Amino acid sequence: MSDLRSSIEQSDSAQRRRWPWIAGALALVAIVVIGVVVARGGSGDTAAGGDGTPVRGGTLNFSLIDYQRSPDPQWGTNYAESLIAGNVTDKLLWQDPKTGDVTPWLAESWTYNPALTEFTFKLHKGVTFSDGLPFDAQAVKLNFDQYIKGDPALGITPNGAPLFPGYVGTDVIDDHTVRLRFERPLASALQAVSFTANAGPGFLSPNTLRLSAEQRSADATKVVGTGPFVYESWKPQVETVLARRKGYDWAPPALKHKGEAYLDRIVFRSIPEASVRTGSLTSGAIDATLDVGTTDEKALIAQGYKIIYRPVSGTAIYFNFNSQLFPTNDIAVRKAIQLGWNRDSLTKTVLTPSYSVASSVLQPSVPGYADYRGSVVRFDRDKAAQILDAAGWKPGPDGIRVKGGKRLEVKLLGINNLVVNTPAYESIQQDLKKIGVDLKLTVVPIPDYTAQQAKAKTDWNVVAANRSRNDPAVLNLQYSPELGNGAYIGPESPGIDQAEVTKVLGQIETTLDPAQRAQYTKAAQDLLLEKYALVNPVYNPSQVIAHAGYIHGIVFDAQSRNSFVAAWKGAADDNRADG
Repeated sequence: MSDLRSSIEQSDSAQRRRWPWIAGALALVAIVVIGVVVARGGSGDTAAGGDGTPVRGGTLNFSLIDYQRSPDPQWGTNYAESLIAGNVTDKLLWQDPKTGDVTPWLAESWTYNPALTEFTFKLHKGVTFSDGLPFDAQAVKLNFDQYIKGDPALGITPNGAPLFPGYVGTDVIDDHTVRLRFERPLASALQAVSFTANAGPGFLSPNTLRLSAEQRSADATKVVGTGPFVYESWKPQVETVLARRKGYDWAPPALKHKGEAYLDRIVFRSIPEASVRTGSLTSGAIDATLDVGTTDEKALIAQGYKIIYRPVSGTAIYFNFNSQLFPTNDIAVRKAIQLGWNRDSLTKTVLTPSYSVASSVLQPSVPGYADYRGSVVRFDRDKAAQILDAAGWKPGPDGIRVKGGKRLEVKLLGINNLVVNTPAYESIQQDLKKIGVDLKLTVVPIPDYTAQQAKAKTDWNVVAANRSRNDPAVLNLQYSPELGNGAYIGPESPGIDQAEVTKVLGQIETTLDPAQRAQYTKAAQDLLLEKYALVNPVYNPSQVIAHAGYIHGIVFDAQSRNSFVAAWKGAADDNRADG
């Protein structure tokens, strides 16, 4: 049997780094982009096998490691929440997962001003919410205002504020034209309105927007969008059931799908244990599973199941260093950790071909990515030890270094929502011990992680995670002291110029010129990785799905979330992934 693994990693580095749009001249620029077909079937796919004639009907049973803590798309932050909500709602634009180009969806065309402070969208006519209300300019305004500004009276937090910094408001030009305005340039705005990942909801009915956060969580059927599926039921921590939306006919043109979804329903089941997910697949209890255990991939392929995967665009899985807290407030410690662990060992003992060792804080698919394997993203144990020696860290009786009577103990907070995380961190832990660094691991489920993250500034030296976003502005979003401030930069961060960090990262948002933006993105990576050593990239995460051969048409989008509008089930006895 041939290797049935498929991936959308680009082999052409030039294609991989294309910008999501073409910069305009110093005048109002109009763009109407023709959708690109997403490939299916065979090697190099973004989707489950697509051969044969689609069959309408049936239920797809799909498992995940996570669960929806709420059916409200404005609230959700984990992968399960954004994946499920993304099939109940739609976005203004669709970002092509291979090229990064933004293409039409609920917006047919768009323009922006030279200052990159105003973005105008012409809306697709005839779109409705599943409760019958029209999708129009007023609905767009209501959604953006609530998503970005929040509504304290309803218990709605401003989850969209980091994605749309400087948002002033949305103007209703006419029934099918809106203009988003910002107080400063926001080059990433077009990508932001296509964003399908954490806390990046599509559009909700005005009837839903009037409900409180508590009311939305109490009755999932009242969470209404424009998408190809509607909520049928929701059982917290157990399962979510979606049913086909009748009358849907506005999938992204890039998908080449007309009309309603093929499936009658999708049952998303939360199964925390990898072995149980795999056993459920091979027993026929489910048809497909996300979060495939690394030790299960080869065995599933050997049994005829298909593995499809896509790297998660945005950042690598990283160690964000706390620049204020001892001992990671010492740049020598940060630089030593960057150099002190064996990437080849991680590749050989932990990662499968679905994953790769990081070579920058950015994933290679993100425009502006630069490769740092020749500088700080490499293994050099001797150099790491020399750096610590020079900084006054002396080996103690147990091999762990000591300075000023304090051990070189580094406390790490991580999430266990990706199957590779814990073994990867344990591999690094063993390597760092050999240079005298005691890496203390706390890798927990998302609810526990979220609770601890609130105390990260004072309690944790390293926060290990990643940030999804197929745009270099993810660096500004994650690390700017004015936004995410992932390294906790402040007056108590020795040797770090806070104003410089803010300026260098903020430049990414000031231009759509490809060459200039690439230059700014390189400067940002230089600053984060080399000058201040604020981040230690670990590996490039992927979303990995195993499915039976009768499942077709599951598509990965640009954020590695899945679209099911074109998914379908063939004959159930076709349990081999042979196309």
